[in-house]
Amino acid sequence: MEQTYPGVFETLFSVNVNEHTEDKPSSNGTKLTYLSWPFAWAEVKRRYPDAHYEVKKHDGLPYICDPETGYMVFTEVTIGGITHEMWLPVMDGSNNAMKKTPYTIKTKSRDITVRPATMMDINKAIMRCLVKNLAMFGMGLYIYAGEDLPVPEQEQIAEEKKQAEVARAETIEQIKQAMAEKGYAYTPKCKRQLDEMDQDGLESYLESLSKMPDKKKEEEKKTA
Repeated sequence: MEQTYPGVFETLFSVNVNEHTEDKPSSNGTKLTYLSWPFAWAEVKRRYPDAHYEVKKHDGLPYICDPETGYMVFTEVTIGGITHEMWLPVMDGSNNAMKKTPYTIKTKSRDITVRPATMMDINKAIMRCLVKNLAMFGMGLYIYAGEDLPVPEQEQIAEEKKQAEVARAETIEQIKQAMAEKGYAYTPKCKRQLDEMDQDGLESYLESLSKMPDKKKEEEKKTA
């Protein structure tokens, strides 16, 4: 009897995999993100030693092939008595399905020739299929949603960003008040300059205002 584990998805979904991904630009201008399968599998096995996967075979081959649509590979992962299946077409670097023979895709700018699949392509597709299979358990799932960080880190960064925006707004208000007290006009040019400053720059500017001449007092002396 296999051991069961509570919170498998939550545990694996919270793993930050960003340092183990690789971005590859494709020929059609899109960016493809790949997660290292050794890392993904190691992280799963480290937490769940009885986890195992299977490459599904068809007539003894680790793929199916249709002359019209191309190759497809399948994997199956079991963790704590829970099994998920996954499938993935064998694709080239532009996510075009690969077939037994080359074929041409016509675009507005040019014709693209998709080469036939080799066993290396099938092998790579199987391991990418395994990574996608592990994502069904939470491992690196946010990559497939086009996200950058796991949810807990996203929330933390969002909160830090919010606090930084509040601090920035407060510092700008203090600058406006200090300028008004000393008789300096808050002009559009001044606003643009402040917009280009980071928080450290704003705080330095606020400090420098205390050393600037007081125009209001100078005007009062002139009119006295």
